Amino acid sequence: MASAVDAVSFPADFVWGAATASYQIEGATKEDGRGPCIWDTFAATPGRVLNGDSGEPATDHYHLYRDDIALMKELGIGAYRFSVAWPRVQPDGKGRINPVGLDFYRRLVDELLEAGITPWPTLYHWDLPQPLEDDGGWPNRDTAYRFAEYAAVVHGALGDRVRHWNTLNEPWCSAFLGYAEGQHAPGRTEPAASIAAVHHLLLGHGLAIAAMREQQAQHGGEQLMGIVLNPSDIRPYSDREADVDAARRIDGLRNRIFLDPLFRGAYPEDVREDLAQVTDFGFVHEGDLAAISAPLDLLGVNFYNHDRVAGSTEGLEPGTFSEPGVPGATATSWVGSEHVSFVRSGYPRTRMGWEVDANGLYALLTRLAADYPGVELYVTENGAAYADTVTPDGEVHDPERLDYIRSHLLAAHRAIEDGVPLKGYFAWSLLDNYEWAWGYSQRFGIVYVDYGTQERIVKDSGRWYGSVARSGEVPAR
Repeated sequence: MASAVDAVSFPADFVWGAATASYQIEGATKEDGRGPCIWDTFAATPGRVLNGDSGEPATDHYHLYRDDIALMKELGIGAYRFSVAWPRVQPDGKGRINPVGLDFYRRLVDELLEAGITPWPTLYHWDLPQPLEDDGGWPNRDTAYRFAEYAAVVHGALGDRVRHWNTLNEPWCSAFLGYAEGQHAPGRTEPAASIAAVHHLLLGHGLAIAAMREQQAQHGGEQLMGIVLNPSDIRPYSDREADVDAARRIDGLRNRIFLDPLFRGAYPEDVREDLAQVTDFGFVHEGDLAAISAPLDLLGVNFYNHDRVAGSTEGLEPGTFSEPGVPGATATSWVGSEHVSFVRSGYPRTRMGWEVDANGLYALLTRLAADYPGVELYVTENGAAYADTVTPDGEVHDPERLDYIRSHLLAAHRAIEDGVPLKGYFAWSLLDNYEWAWGYSQRFGIVYVDYGTQERIVKDSGRWYGSVARSGEVPAR
């Protein structure tokens, strides 16, 4: 163990966790009454997912959850952020409740509590029930109301034992990658629909918070509620006017289009102007923004990499930037990003092609604390994919991931020292798993999974992170 001189200490009540998502790990996609979701449909469509992979059987967490919880306990992880599969609870997305599916999450929570691990459920991590997509999906206002009803069902079943709740995970991905770019389920390429989806996701969040608050008031007990976003540290490549304006536009579409309605009760005027050729925001009804901006206890921040943007490719070296309007170095092209290039800055890159710069996390956290004060922050996802292999000694040595996590924890500690109300960190991911359109080709876990046998092997990074979680100290080098 490093001495105090060689390590930084986090607050005693800092939350040390690991995160997963239902479709990425559970498997059992046709068992015990679970209905189909948009990712089942998307994955079954030829050409949508690498190698034709799907979420079946994933890491079979539905059957192996007790083993995975025991592994977390052994490592010393104190909190588990998981998501609830909406089609497992409500196969049609509305009406009929599937008691067997709901019982799975009751058992999961009970097992976590028995192990001394705090449950952190997220109600929606992209697995929309297919019948709701058939009715229009998130661009359809009715989906927001159905989500609030579903939230009340889950909260009613678990609210007596769960204190921390998140409504949505990364609505930016759901709206833009799902409905504008077509890279994620449901695979639509409809710019106007994607902006309507943004609003209805946020409205669903607000209505769900209200529904859960009402139940909380009836049952008593303190609960902390919030939402998980994936904001980015976005900076212009240079001080050229075109680059500065590109950064403003992308910041508006990645960050402020979500943060401002949530914490200021309005969509940014410049974003509305940027999107004037796409939509008139007629889907915003009276009272919507009041519902969306209801006070929150926490904001989850998922961070993987920074973004550097240019409004012109003039002077840029070939191969260092994406072409305007198409996915590039950071795969973040979406409606409104025309004439913007995402520029590589020369940092080391993960297997996903994402640049590694922990200073981006520090800059983002300090910006959030300054611009949107009054809410506790948690890093709810942070991690990296590398080409992990099992060596002859039966171990998985992943020094690059270990260094990635360490550098980002040190950046988080620096933010705390500078007054940021950061209260916890969740490593992504507990397990290697199904990485959406990348199938099983990308490994993010601190625990290796042999997909043929479902054997789990703790990686070096997992053992290291467990020692940090137990001690509350991060070696400075």
